[in-house]
Amino acid sequence: MEESILTSIKKLLNISVDDKSFDQDVLIHINSVFMILNQLGVGPEKAFRITGAENTWDEFLSDEEMLEAVKSYIYLKVRLIFDPPTSSVLAEAIKNNISELEWRLREEKY
Repeated sequence: MEESILTSIKKLLNISVDDKSFDQDVLIHINSVFMILNQLGVGPEKAFRITGAENTWDEFLSDEEMLEAVKSYIYLKVRLIFDPPTSSVLAEAIKNNISELEWRLREEKY
């Protein structure tokens, strides 16, 4: 749970942890997704944002079971913005996964 949010999303995006050239771009997209999660009712009451690699997942959410879905959701949303697939079939599959995760995260919350 003390894993860096930025680092873990970079790993999922296949960006080397040592490569800092995309950090600002990925950071902006992650924070956009945190805003969406806040509107879905997931996470702290006040909108959450990260400022760098020092921010960890446990700062955002203590529910470990829900956290894994949150990680997947953030990765998929960031992937579509930062590195969209060239295949429309793959893009549609990612969008379907995002929709399902949104539904499940809302249901889990209530």
